[in-house]
Amino acid sequence: MTNLRKLTLVAVLSAVSFLLMLYQFSIGIEFFKLDFSILPILLALVLFDLKSATAVLLIRSVLKLALNGQGVETLIGLPINIVAVLVFIAAFAMIWKKRSTVQSFILAGLVGTVLLTITMLLVNYFYAIPLYATFANTDIEKMVGIFNYLVTLVIPFNLLEGVIWSATFWVVYTLLRPVLKQYEE
Repeated sequence: MTNLRKLTLVAVLSAVSFLLMLYQFSIGIEFFKLDFSILPILLALVLFDLKSATAVLLIRSVLKLALNGQGVETLIGLPINIVAVLVFIAAFAMIWKKRSTVQSFILAGLVGTVLLTITMLLVNYFYAIPLYATFANTDIEKMVGIFNYLVTLVIPFNLLEGVIWSATFWVVYTLLRPVLKQYEE
């Protein structure tokens, strides 16, 4: 595949990822949002490599910031989303990309979901909770308590998110497999 064709596909996947990011579904609390912008990022991983998938993620994020930023929510939430997606796709790159079997896909989905959940616990504790308290006047400690927030909201949300991302990507990958074979490196 030529570099121009690869760049074009990365750009198209970035644009599709950005568009999918516009349609977020709130689950419970307003800032716990699920979106499917990870699907084109995982497709970039399938077609190319982790570097290209990361490029799609970063381009999508810059587009979100430039064209659809929502102030403090975006400035705090977007870095969290970038970290979450990076951790998740890294599991797929390390486990499933090397051996594309159903078993390795399931293992990558499980590992990605667990790593996503652990990472989001740490990111919420050290980054999100303090920043939301300082800049968005949302003091989790006073509202529900940090421990309750992490255990009853962050853990279940990220476990559910990882499972949904994995299952959705499996469906998309299975449906697009004949088309993807033409483009894979």
